[in-house]
Amino acid sequence: MDGVWRPIYGSDLRFTMSASSLSRWSNVLLAATALYACNSEPVPSVPGDDEEEGDSTGIDLSDTLRLDVGVGSNSGVFTTGDDPDSNTCATIQATVRDFRSSHPDFETFMGQGATVGLVEATLGADSKPVYNAEFRGQRQITSATSFDEWYRDVPGVNEKYDLGLPLTPGPNGGSVFDSDAFFPLDGRGFGNEGNQHNYHFTTEVHTSFTYKGGETFTFRGDDDLWLFVDGRLVLDLGGLHEAVEGTVVMDNLGLTVGETYPMDIFHAERHTIESNFRIATNIECFIPVPVG
Repeated sequence: MDGVWRPIYGSDLRFTMSASSLSRWSNVLLAATALYACNSEPVPSVPGDDEEEGDSTGIDLSDTLRLDVGVGSNSGVFTTGDDPDSNTCATIQATVRDFRSSHPDFETFMGQGATVGLVEATLGADSKPVYNAEFRGQRQITSATSFDEWYRDVPGVNEKYDLGLPLTPGPNGGSVFDSDAFFPLDGRGFGNEGNQHNYHFTTEVHTSFTYKGGETFTFRGDDDLWLFVDGRLVLDLGGLHEAVEGTVVMDNLGLTVGETYPMDIFHAERHTIESNFRIATNIECFIPVPVG
């Protein structure tokens, strides 16, 4: 959204080779070591060396390719395989889809504050938000057809990526993901299209939590954000706007202590030039829910 552009500071890029690449480099190193040994004095063995027979490299080849991309205050984690070291409870698993700026719903509308009522109050049968055809406020979406592309895979219209949103301990307890430069798809998908960042994408989360009583969930960001609990819309920050904040008090939803409930989050970044994304919650554990 409109505002002052803030560059990303403290971003990091970490790349871990695949097993096949490591194996090739290991063979090169072993060959070089053998050549050196032929022209050197023998090296005595070290007592207590517990290296397994047949593994003289000391390199773990079991890791899958992993790419970490910094996004503002926190780091989003892209993976191309299962990550056995990830802490499921402390990471919200998301799907992000990249769009071109020419999509009819991107770089098209403007707004002031949240526009309530753009989607229906309950999720569709496929666990996706449903465009509200009865909405009569300031126009923010071109049509039901264009909106249906936001959270569904449409070849040539969007490109999908998996993203982990790692939660860290908050200053007042609970957990936080906080980025005032949330650009997880910079240089990916359809690219930045001549902009400093990639500003045109949606974020989709399907997770669940066990209600214990006293939980809250706060979101602050731009642009659209819809939060559903047990299939019901409980936070409506839709439309084009600068960063706005809303909080859901789970005790007000009529939930039953000890029961597990689905939580579905839908976000869109549709306009230059800022992208804020902040979650603060005291929910202890998020468990991903597969959606077909």
